[in-house]
Amino acid sequence: MNFDNIFKEIEKADPEVSGRLDTRRSALKNFANYGGKLALTAVPLAFGSMFKKAYAGTTSTKEDVLAVFNYALTLEYLEAAFYSQALLSPNLLPAGPINQAIQLISAHETAHVNFIKAAIEAAGGTAVESPTFDFSGGKGSGEGSFKTAFSDLALFLAVSQTFEDTGVRAYKGRAEELLGAGELLTAALQIHSVEARHASYIRYLRKQAGSGVGNLKPWITGNMSGIGTNLVQASYNGEDVTSQASIDIININGFPISADAASEAFDEPLTPADVLMIIDGFLVP
Repeated sequence: MNFDNIFKEIEKADPEVSGRLDTRRSALKNFANYGGKLALTAVPLAFGSMFKKAYAGTTSTKEDVLAVFNYALTLEYLEAAFYSQALLSPNLLPAGPINQAIQLISAHETAHVNFIKAAIEAAGGTAVESPTFDFSGGKGSGEGSFKTAFSDLALFLAVSQTFEDTGVRAYKGRAEELLGAGELLTAALQIHSVEARHASYIRYLRKQAGSGVGNLKPWITGNMSGIGTNLVQASYNGEDVTSQASIDIININGFPISADAASEAFDEPLTPADVLMIIDGFLVP
């Protein structure tokens, strides 16, 4: 890992960070020692200790980062609980590749929960408690539109796809707020990419399970969910953007690039307000 590059990025957001860490040279030496001596499971604790030292006495940076990670933790709680309940649901997951894939994805989400909690607590913060979820989408009634999600494989996979797509866009929407957070930013981006792989693979599973979506792609086209209900549309609104950095992608440089292809080539972020609105129906008040 190139700690010098990490420090350069941190200093762009916080020019005083070297002073907080007793000069860059000293800090680099400490980070190198951590990387060489600590087991992987101890890295969040070690980093948290240095993080607390670096930002002791500041008014916002540390708290902002912890707020982002608690936001991410809530999303990971949602996904981890969803897959855990699926694995406990009789007759939902057929033996073979689908069952194996959901077991693996479930393990990933549980690992994300445990890592984020450890990182928050090591940095001196308090990890939020897991909410109680109603995966029917009925806000605690158990009678929402997805109430058969744990007995109907096609519906389960559709809801899973929505959660994964929402998670990908949610991480993207707050990544900028972690620019001064060093390895915490790295960890968030690593989780983000895994969530994207989950989303793609769930689409593959939906096709394999014969969910009536034979033309479903591994990525989002326009603002289409591929699910066939407007109940999840909020997770896909805004994905039909066809320009990036004020550059129109359609037919760029004379190449025949359609609006669908232009939108597929880039994913768009979701704001925290958008994400909280999406998951609100799955929370028990």
